[in-house]
Amino acid sequence: MLQSITLNNFGPLSSIHWPNLDRINLVIGGNGSGKTFLLKAIYSSLRTLEGYRRGNEQRSASEILADKLYWTFQVEKIGDLVSKGAGAPLSSSLTMDDASFSYSFGRETSKLIASLENHVPPRGSNSIFLPAKEVLSLHQIILKSREQDRMFGFDDTYFDLAKALKIATSRGRNSVEFARSRKQLAVLLGGVIEYEEGAGRWLFVRDRHKFPIGVTAEGIKKLAILDTLLGNRYLDGNSVVLIDEPESALHPTAISQLLEIVAVLAERGVQFFMASHSYFVVKKLFLIAQERGWSIPMISATGSSWVCDDLQNGMPDNPIIAESISLHEREVEQALR
Repeated sequence: MLQSITLNNFGPLSSIHWPNLDRINLVIGGNGSGKTFLLKAIYSSLRTLEGYRRGNEQRSASEILADKLYWTFQVEKIGDLVSKGAGAPLSSSLTMDDASFSYSFGRETSKLIASLENHVPPRGSNSIFLPAKEVLSLHQIILKSREQDRMFGFDDTYFDLAKALKIATSRGRNSVEFARSRKQLAVLLGGVIEYEEGAGRWLFVRDRHKFPIGVTAEGIKKLAILDTLLGNRYLDGNSVVLIDEPESALHPTAISQLLEIVAVLAERGVQFFMASHSYFVVKKLFLIAQERGWSIPMISATGSSWVCDDLQNGMPDNPIIAESISLHEREVEQALR
């Protein structure tokens, strides 16, 4: 499990130190605050640790990381990730299972990261990034743009997800918690998602009727992605899942149900990082923290700085939360007139 993350001069993130991470972790902030950037920075380190010495991988951790940063952030050279005007190099450090992984590089760095230190043992589990935009209807386009054309457009979070979705179902029974989560997802979906290998397309199946995935609601596609990754055993009890805007294309009831499923999976050991600007997400996670007695660390963008809170200790003082409450109170006042 990730225990802490520190970033300096990393694009829009001039300085972040987020300690005491737990099973569910929340990033909130307005548009352009760097929420997604933070998740991608975490993801790049995780995927480096998972790729290092796995299978026939012969590259060093430094080479894997440079390639991951290049394709995840899609920059001409990775030195472009150094914050503009910064007088010091970009640096990143994380602690995972009491071991550290850190690196740094300057603005002129192209693809060679000279300063990297890794004490984290190679990981056998997988992390995954679920972007705000669904990928099922774009599945083949994403794979072609990267595997054949080697073009920028769909970054590595999309490409890794597209590949993970195509993994055949592993043998053996799923864990009780995973099986229970899939049953809950099936209720939310109102059907199941199938991949038609011959045609290379995804279908939504309801009451034995099959529909092209493109005609289904975007919220259904998002839930179907999580269900597929549980079903094909890509995720296990030591996986890390990063979700960008879990509220996207979901109505409040579905958001609440999805986060209940997240809590069930977190009990099984899956660690979650979510970036959101939704009051519904914050409020639901607050309720989960209170009901289960869990620490749910939260980091929020307030101007140019980042503030750490914990939803176990109550709803934090935050501009997004305050504005959401204000709008709700105004709505109630108008309804009472």
